[in-house]
Amino acid sequence: MENNLSDSFQEIVLRRRSNRNYDQTVQVPDEVIQRSLERAILSPNSSNMQLWEFYWIKSRDQLNKFTPLCLNQQTARTASHMVAFVTRRDLWKRRMKWHKENILNEVQHNQPDKYQKRMLNYYTKLVPFAYTNDFFGLTGLLRTIVSNTISLFRPMTRMGGVSDTKIVVHKSCALAAQTFMLSIAAEGYETCPMEGFDQVRARKALGLPRSAEISMIISVGKGTEKGIWGERLRLPYNEVVKVI
Repeated sequence: MENNLSDSFQEIVLRRRSNRNYDQTVQVPDEVIQRSLERAILSPNSSNMQLWEFYWIKSRDQLNKFTPLCLNQQTARTASHMVAFVTRRDLWKRRMKWHKENILNEVQHNQPDKYQKRMLNYYTKLVPFAYTNDFFGLTGLLRTIVSNTISLFRPMTRMGGVSDTKIVVHKSCALAAQTFMLSIAAEGYETCPMEGFDQVRARKALGLPRSAEISMIISVGKGTEKGIWGERLRLPYNEVVKVI
C-alpha cells in the first residue's frame, strides 16, 4: 500500500510541469478547481492562522480582464481558469478571534485543560506580539529587541518588523499554491505559476486593500506539448542536498 501511494505521488510530481500554452478546446471542469482549492485549504501554514485568500478567476470576461495584467503571457491568454493566491496578514485579528472562539466553544462551561490553556495563551499573547504593527515601526523594533535579548539565553524565533511577517504569510501561501498545483496535476490538467503580473493593477481588480499582496497567479488548463519549454533541468542532488 505504501509503495502504491509513493508511486502515485511520484507520478503526480513528475507530471506537474509549468505549461505555457493550453488547448482552448478543452474546458477544465469547475469541480476540478473546487476540489483543488479545498485541498489547498488543508495546506500547512504558520500557527494555523490561514492568512490567505484564493481568488478563482472563472468567467471569460474576468479572464480577459486579467490577461493584460499578467503581461499578456500565453499561459494567461489560453487559460481555462486562473487563481490568485493572496496573502492577508491584515486579517490576523479576525483569524485570532476565530481560533479563540473555537477553543472556548470546546471548553463550554468546563475548565480548559492544559492544552487548551496553552492555545488560548498562544492566540491571546504571542500572536498579537508577532503580528501587531504601527505606522512608525516601533512595535517591530520592540519585537527585535525582545526576541534578540531572549535569544542570548536560548534558541528563539527572531522577530522583526513588517517584512518578517510578510515573509511568514508568503511562505504559507506558497505552500497552499503548491498543493493546488499538485492537485490539478492529479486531476489530469496543467498549471503555470505566474510571478510576472502588475501587482498594483491586479490588486485593484480584485478589490484588495494595499496591505494584501498577491503571492502568485496560477493559470490552469489542458496543457499542450508546445506549452512545455524544453526538458526539466535541475541541479544534481549532491549540489543542493547537504547531509549533516
